Amino acid sequence: MKILHLDSNHALLINQLNDLGYQNDEDYISSKEEIITKIHNYDGFIIRSRFSIDKAFLDKATNLKFIGRVGAGLENIDCAHAESKGIALIAAPEGNRNAVGEHSLGMLLSLFNKLNKADKEVRNGKWLREENRGIELDGRTVGLIGYGNMGKSFAKKLRGFDVEVLCYDIKPNVGNANCKQVSLTELQEKADVLSLHTPQTPLTENMINSDIINGFKKNFWLINTARGKSVVTKDLVSALKTGKISGAGLDVLEYEKASFENLFSDDKMPEAFQYLINSENVLLSPHVAGWTVESKERLAQTIVDKIKAKFC
Repeated sequence: MKILHLDSNHALLINQLNDLGYQNDEDYISSKEEIITKIHNYDGFIIRSRFSIDKAFLDKATNLKFIGRVGAGLENIDCAHAESKGIALIAAPEGNRNAVGEHSLGMLLSLFNKLNKADKEVRNGKWLREENRGIELDGRTVGLIGYGNMGKSFAKKLRGFDVEVLCYDIKPNVGNANCKQVSLTELQEKADVLSLHTPQTPLTENMINSDIINGFKKNFWLINTARGKSVVTKDLVSALKTGKISGAGLDVLEYEKASFENLFSDDKMPEAFQYLINSENVLLSPHVAGWTVESKERLAQTIVDKIKAKFC
């Protein structure tokens, strides 16, 4: 088979595919239009998030047997059209689930203990102890929306704490020893913390809005390491202002698909985002929850293993 690599990844990916006897070509700079002119020459291609794979692209890929996505989600691929053409879709959520679980926990503990705020103050010569008194996770209820690879990983990390972990998922019977599956109503009634672990789909876009937020019985903390478009930012900001959301850890933002750096010009920054970056109870990271040294290797190995299992 001939495989085209559209993003750079861990070296083991190409090395092991070479060992399997496949031809591996790399093109990390050509435009999508240029790639389209030669995609018919390939049996498979491997991508992270360089560009979307739409119907027009797939129709030109006349010999394609598989698409490998070195990551968890497939939202940038027209999956229905690919499947109608018999193209296998290979993703790797197993590869970075541990990293996402650790990052989610890290964000939550940092928010509870005001670590980001305290660090900035100490660096600026302020020694404020009472103002940085934290709260403890033990005794609280953590609610998860989505209980696939990422949700299960986070729940496993929480086993060392005296917490109740609940999950809501559209799939039945996904709960396990680490987490009790409940209705959305019960989760909203009991949760002190809400953590999102859902893919981007029509069902999850704008999922966390003012109606859902105000349906929670308690004030709560929000962690989002899933997809930025799942949260309506202006509704999140409104809830932060009223205290309904006590604080938020956001690894993803709805603004990511725009040129992020351009947001920092005065005439382009959305008012809601301006509030987030100035809030001491908001922790931000640049979509790196699943982006560790170890996950880079695991993601690549997962793709190799799945290609090997399907085609060898």
